[in-house]
Amino acid sequence: MRIITYECLESTNITAKEMALSGAEHGLVITANRQTAGRGRYGRSFFSPENHGLYMSVILHSEQICMKTPTLITAFTAVSVCEAIEAITNIKLQVKWVNDVIYGGKKVCGILTETVTLLDTPSSQRFIVGIGINISTPKAGYPDDIKNSAGSLFGFETPPVTAQQLALEICMRIAHPKNPVHEPDILEKYKKRMFLLGKKVSISTTGDTYDAIAEDIDDSGRLVVRKDSGELLSLFEGDINLNYS
Repeated sequence: MRIITYECLESTNITAKEMALSGAEHGLVITANRQTAGRGRYGRSFFSPENHGLYMSVILHSEQICMKTPTLITAFTAVSVCEAIEAITNIKLQVKWVNDVIYGGKKVCGILTETVTLLDTPSSQRFIVGIGINISTPKAGYPDDIKNSAGSLFGFETPPVTAQQLALEICMRIAHPKNPVHEPDILEKYKKRMFLLGKKVSISTTGDTYDAIAEDIDDSGRLVVRKDSGELLSLFEGDINLNYS
């Protein structure tokens, strides 16, 4: 496994995409000490302050992994991040569908999986898995737009682990797992960490907002919800939040 570290990048996913298109190997990891334009889902920004987080992207070759959809890869990555952090700390983590890792009710990690198709071999895809982890909290805190939802693994304390240690622990699970990876096992672990299941949630999708009960995760990693009318829906995307009303 090869890890390339930069002091500053616009976005590790952008750099990883460029390298994937140039023939980068499976498992190549790009990390940065800070990002000037870190990205999350739907083009949202990901706050990436210097010396307070792990900002990394992993290049995966479709022919070397069992998962063939971004949703399942995101689920696998979320579980891997949780297990990696728990292996070297005493922190216990949960997952918020689809791509957030939660600690103490706050988001401490976001995951963005993107697909790159090679023009010369369109049947062989490259998945770029971006992972942003808030390791510690900046002295000035978080920007106003995320200060109520964002948290970090160690708060204002000096972290007992480094970003490099976390990166290595995570990447060994994602790109070079010790044991074969099976989709049913991934989804079972993913569901066990899902703190929204059984709860009333508010769902926002393109052009629609409604309340429902989060009931299950299906075999494709979609969130199964039941609307007040009794209708069951399987979601590939959408913003999901607890409904406290």
